[in-house]
Amino acid sequence: MSIVETRPTSSSRTLQEAIDSLQIAMPVPDKSMTQDQEWVVVEDGGEWKQIRLHDYNDVFAIQGLYEKWVYEVFQCKSPDKIRDLLAEAFNDNEVDPSTITVLDLGAGNGCVAEALLPLKIRNFVGVDIAPSAEPAAHRDRPGLYNDFIIDDLTNPSPESLAKLDSHDFNCMTCVAALGFGDIPPEVFAAAYNRVSDGGWIAFTIKPDFLTETDPSGFSKLIRRMLENDILDISEREKYLHRVDTRGEKLHYEAFIGRKKADIPADWL
Repeated sequence: MSIVETRPTSSSRTLQEAIDSLQIAMPVPDKSMTQDQEWVVVEDGGEWKQIRLHDYNDVFAIQGLYEKWVYEVFQCKSPDKIRDLLAEAFNDNEVDPSTITVLDLGAGNGCVAEALLPLKIRNFVGVDIAPSAEPAAHRDRPGLYNDFIIDDLTNPSPESLAKLDSHDFNCMTCVAALGFGDIPPEVFAAAYNRVSDGGWIAFTIKPDFLTETDPSGFSKLIRRMLENDILDISEREKYLHRVDTRGEKLHYEAFIGRKKADIPADWL
């Protein structure tokens, strides 16, 4: 393992101070380790804990760990890529960002919504399944979200349903969260169908989940959406998402489009 050491911090910590104070140990590079198996050891309260990246509930519970690991060590570019592509789309279509209300699917602790703030979007509703995501978002980026929902969108509680119904969504973001079972196609469709027709859809996905052999269901779903004029794509771009534990480049595809119609229930 290689240990990443940073300077100490005060007892009253901002997010950046928490990031700077963390010590993490990366595993020795192993070609057999798949992307959804990546893990790290982090010093927390005087103890070292091993945490898998896709165990988001555990990751978000430790302030600064996601940012330290994914953005500093893995050099993640996805939120910035979605921001830049949305900015171009809004400019080309003369969209006033102040009129946009974003359903941020797989919101986590708010990294994507924060990246969109320079566009002058001010209305965000976070949705996640990890119970620690909402308190982490309020802890790390207070005031960013107008609402936050911890629930399964395919079977939301009455409270969650009331929150969703209280917003008129004309944009959905889902960044680097599809294809590994964290957000299945059914949840993606439930969020998508919450967006008004003509609304903006922005998501990223690993190209492996767009192939004919894709087991996740996203390749078939996205292909049918495009073929049946459910989604009108304005931008589709392959880009560097981040590096992995071995330092090798991981490329994703970003999609920006406008919703034309709901995803039919019988497709799922």
